[in-house]
Amino acid sequence: MNELFQQFDVWGAFWLTIKLAVFSLAGALVIGTVVAIMRVSPVAVFRFVGAAYVNIIRNTPLTLILTFTIMVMLYDLGINLADESSPTSITDNGVRWAIVGLAVYHAAFVCEALRSGINTVPPGQAEAARSLGLGFGQNLRHVVLPQAIRGAIAPLASVTIALIKNTTVAAAIGVAETAALMSSAIELRADLNYVTFALVAGFFLLITLPIGIGLTSLSRRMAVKR
Repeated sequence: MNELFQQFDVWGAFWLTIKLAVFSLAGALVIGTVVAIMRVSPVAVFRFVGAAYVNIIRNTPLTLILTFTIMVMLYDLGINLADESSPTSITDNGVRWAIVGLAVYHAAFVCEALRSGINTVPPGQAEAARSLGLGFGQNLRHVVLPQAIRGAIAPLASVTIALIKNTTVAAAIGVAETAALMSSAIELRADLNYVTFALVAGFFLLITLPIGIGLTSLSRRMAVKR
């Protein structure tokens, strides 16, 4: 175990995985909420765009999305997310584009989780809000979304756990996170294979298990009693 920590930047890889998960989740929640609002919008064009986004992104492999961000957005279109004068610009671009790709991909699942929560709100409540003179935005903000979020905690927990595990795909575009560490360790130190597997599995279990238990408990306590 000590040899693994001495030869490889284990803590750096773990920390990078955590940063990928946190920033990607924040982006996915923002994008997913916007798309969910579009999907329930009274404007047909918005509903079409929201549905198209979900169907296209959800059925596209995450590896393909991450590769697209690097090969097309960075190298072909030259959209740089890092300081070109920095010696770490290539590394920083990989990390930042990985965050973008992970956020865009999981936003489709966040959208569906929120939409499932919106569907649990009785239509009569939205109709009552409209009869009081509330517009679509006010209705969502004050009546529908607060209840929808409470009903969507459990599916959002599943999306969060899936996102954390899917950060390993970032290794495909050269991001030195936990999966890349495991690949290098297995290649260079075959005698530590079992230790490496146990360490990586324990790391993800340490992160995802408390999140799953905590959000499931929160979902039960926050459930709307009808």
